[in-house]
Amino acid sequence: MADMKRDLILKIVKALDAVLLTIPFAICWYGYYATRTVSPFWNKGNWVVIVLFLILYIFYGNIYNGFLVSWNRISEMVYSQALAALVSDFIMYIVTWLLTKYLPNPLPLFAVFFCQVALAALWFALANRWYFATFPPKKTVVIYDMRRGLDGLLREYGLGKKFDIRGTIPVKDCLSDIEMLHGMDTVFLSGIHSSDRNIILKYCIANGINVYVIPRIGDVLMSGAQHRYVCHLPMLEVGRYNPSPGYLFVKRLMDIVLAGAAIAFFAPLLLFTALAVKLEDGGPVFYRQKRLTKDGKEFNIIKFRSMGVDAEKDGVARLSTGSKDTRVTSVGRVIRKLRVDELPQLFCILTGSMTIVGPRPERPEIAAQYEGEMPEFQLRLQAKAGLTGYAQVYGKYNTIPYDKLQLDLMYIAKPSILEDIRIMFATVRVLFLPESTEGVAEGQTTAAGKPEILDNPKDDLGEVAITIDMGKSFSDDSNNVI
Repeated sequence: MADMKRDLILKIVKALDAVLLTIPFAICWYGYYATRTVSPFWNKGNWVVIVLFLILYIFYGNIYNGFLVSWNRISEMVYSQALAALVSDFIMYIVTWLLTKYLPNPLPLFAVFFCQVALAALWFALANRWYFATFPPKKTVVIYDMRRGLDGLLREYGLGKKFDIRGTIPVKDCLSDIEMLHGMDTVFLSGIHSSDRNIILKYCIANGINVYVIPRIGDVLMSGAQHRYVCHLPMLEVGRYNPSPGYLFVKRLMDIVLAGAAIAFFAPLLLFTALAVKLEDGGPVFYRQKRLTKDGKEFNIIKFRSMGVDAEKDGVARLSTGSKDTRVTSVGRVIRKLRVDELPQLFCILTGSMTIVGPRPERPEIAAQYEGEMPEFQLRLQAKAGLTGYAQVYGKYNTIPYDKLQLDLMYIAKPSILEDIRIMFATVRVLFLPESTEGVAEGQTTAAGKPEILDNPKDDLGEVAITIDMGKSFSDDSNNVI
């Protein structure tokens, strides 16, 4: 009952945020744009326009995780809400354009946007302070097996106010005295084998303890299972990626339409970037690399060259170390930061080598290295490689391969056009987040801030999951120029 009450209050607080950011738009609409339409609305029509903005803002706010009062830092929250407001304002500007039948003055909407950003910051500051004054941190225990360090990660992301971590316990100690969990509010299970995890999970559910589980590969595969009832028995059917023909047709149609439109829209930027890359050192504008797509088929990916021509003159592929990588050119530093170097991949999508949403395309030599330590890595090749996807949106450049694999398998487990659209919109949020392209420091064996994976555990499928050395890998952004 307490959780239901808290959730209801939170929904009201979040609704107030949506209303608060709609007010500046409503004032702007009534005060400026409403009287400039070809056929001015009655009050009901004006309310329809305002409600449309409200719906758009709530939709994009949810996609960009802009309402997570107790989870996000203030910078992340304001960024997410500002992005949601910007997209909503832009769409409403297009609507206004259609209603006025001439290009309306955008300056009032710019003023609205800056007011919305200020209101978003004010709302989050007050809502965050209210939340933690009203709801004390949850008594929390972290239980680990194959990976540790989750407690540090929670604190690093500012979640110490939400979870009061009372202990970090090896799973064997917890199983020997499971009553140590009595009185806890939350338990995190980090890399626990299914047999051990199920014991703890059943105890927690029986005692009203909330559980967060970092899944194993087998868990992710099971997440896409179909419910079946055979011989009066409940069964779960798990199979290889096999989307419907209708889904594949619509997905391919979306690829052609959206990639073609993006190429036309970005044509001036493509030409300007090509000229800048060529003028800096006289080298090739593009580079091509062999990458893997569905069923292990190889194709050449195309990007703007962002490193020197001799970036791999010794023949050894290396991970980029980010902003400190001396191989990156001056132009390359800019186009990487703005993600412009990725735009030529639109041509790969148009020709059918890639899709907009799918698993990240990997280099054959890197995939072979990963599969030598982690045979399940080849399971991500069930679907066509994509420009964006779960791993690209929710992971980072230096996210360890085991976690990237799980993210890709989460996408493959439940193919859906609606999910593809949601990922496309969510991609916008990470485009300008520096942390998503963090390089790998020399000698680094795990992704920055990621829980450490312990030595050579077995996954629930009976195969080697990953060793700690899997954090070191070849660069997939080095420039093999052709």
